[in-house]
Amino acid sequence: MAISLYDLSVTSFLQVLGGVDGFLTTGLAHFKEQGIDPNEILETRLHPDMLPFRFQVVSLAHHSAGGVKGALAGGFVPPKPAGEDYAGLQKLVSEARATLEAIKPEELNAVEGKDVIFSVGDRKVPFKADGFLMSFSLPNFYFHATTAYDILRQKGVPLGKRDFLGRMRIAA
Repeated sequence: MAISLYDLSVTSFLQVLGGVDGFLTTGLAHFKEQGIDPNEILETRLHPDMLPFRFQVVSLAHHSAGGVKGALAGGFVPPKPAGEDYAGLQKLVSEARATLEAIKPEELNAVEGKDVIFSVGDRKVPFKADGFLMSFSLPNFYFHATTAYDILRQKGVPLGKRDFLGRMRIAA
């Protein structure tokens, strides 16, 4: 059985976005239970030279749904600075999931081997759509999802690996 570009990217994005949605919800419940305003953690960083929680969630949404849209369109740019509050970050994740759920496998599979340009400032980085998704968007997505998870763990949110994994594609 051949594995398609859609199977490798969209289904993986959706699985972990489900986990992200869940751990953001768990985080919100934890903060409310502790009497903490969830917006207080938006600028939390794992290390001073790392970008904050807000950026991590914006970026994981951008690299998943935005990465697929970029592959389809032939171009991708970094996310714009965002001012979302905690609820706004949850909405971004929900919107990313909805965007990906609307992508048809044949639509994404049709761009395999097509050019995608990643533009950052004046710099243009050429990719093929499959290389872009597999070597750029997916690794960035996992990095930012993991970092957001780790920040919540650092803040005492009771999470485990299963919370990150989302709904696995187990055999029936």
